[in-house]
Amino acid sequence: MRKLYRKLVLIQNPLTSVRKNVNLHSGRVFSDRKWIIPFLACLLVSVTLFFSAIFWLNNTPYSGDQLPFDIISFARAEESSGYFVESDLKKSFNTSGYANMKAPRLAYLISGTKGDSHRMMRTLQAVYHPRNQYVLHLDLEAPPRERLELSNMVKIDPTFREVENVRVMAQSNLVTYKGPTMIACTLQAIAILLKESLEWDWFLNLSASDYPLVTQDDLLHVFSNLSRDLNFIAHTQIAGWKLSSRAKPIIVDPGLYLSKKSDIAWTTQRRSLPTSFKLYTGFYSYSLSLILST
Repeated sequence: MRKLYRKLVLIQNPLTSVRKNVNLHSGRVFSDRKWIIPFLACLLVSVTLFFSAIFWLNNTPYSGDQLPFDIISFARAEESSGYFVESDLKKSFNTSGYANMKAPRLAYLISGTKGDSHRMMRTLQAVYHPRNQYVLHLDLEAPPRERLELSNMVKIDPTFREVENVRVMAQSNLVTYKGPTMIACTLQAIAILLKESLEWDWFLNLSASDYPLVTQDDLLHVFSNLSRDLNFIAHTQIAGWKLSSRAKPIIVDPGLYLSKKSDIAWTTQRRSLPTSFKLYTGFYSYSLSLILST
C-alpha cells in the first residue's frame, strides 16, 4: 500500500522531483564563483586600453577632420621620382623650353635586302611626312633591276618629287645581320643626311619589315615636347655569364670581304675584356639626336 501511495503522489506532483534536482544543480553552479575574478580583470584591462586609445587619438596632430588611417605617412611622389626615367622626361617637359617650339623634323633610314623593294615603299608611305628626311638603302644582295625599280618608284611619285626629301643610296653595301656592316651602313646614311640637310632633329633607323603603330602627326607632337638633345637607345650592360659568351668571342663579318651574304663566322680565339670602357647590348632600332649624330 505504501508503494502504491508513493506512485500516486508522484503522479499528482510530477514536477516536485525535477525542482529538487534543478535546485541542487544550480546551487552547485552559482556556489563556484572562481571565474568572476579573471572576468573582472579582463574587463578592467579592456576598458583601460579603450580609453587610452581614444585619449591618444584626440591628442595627436592628425586628429580632427582626418580619418585615423591618415596617420600612416607615405613617401611623396617627389621623393621617389628619382627612381624612374619618367621623372627625367617630366623635368625635360617643364624646364627644357621646347614646349612652345614648332614640331621637330625626323630623319629616317629604311633598309632592305633582296625582294624588299615594295615593302620598303610601304614603310616609306606609312611614315612619310613632308617635314622629315628619308634615305633608302637596298643592300648588295638585291639585283640591280630591283634597285633601279626602287629608284623609279621614288622618282615618279609626285609628292616625293615635289618635296625632294626622299633619297635612294646609290652605293649598295652588303649588310650582315648582327654584324659590324649594319653599323657601317647606318653611319653612312647619317653622313649622307648631314651632308644633304641639317634640318632634322632625330635620326631613326627602320627595316622593310617595320610598320608604325602611330601616325607621323602624333609622333611629331610627342617629340615636340622633348628636349632636342635626348636620345632613345635600348641598352643593357653586359655582366655575368654574358661577358664570356658575348664579349670575349671574336666574330668575322663576311660582308666586309665577300660579295654574297652569309652569317657571321665565330673564331676559336677569344679576346680579353676592355678596361677603358664598358660593353652594352641592345636593340638595333634606336633614335639619335642631331647633336649626338654630329
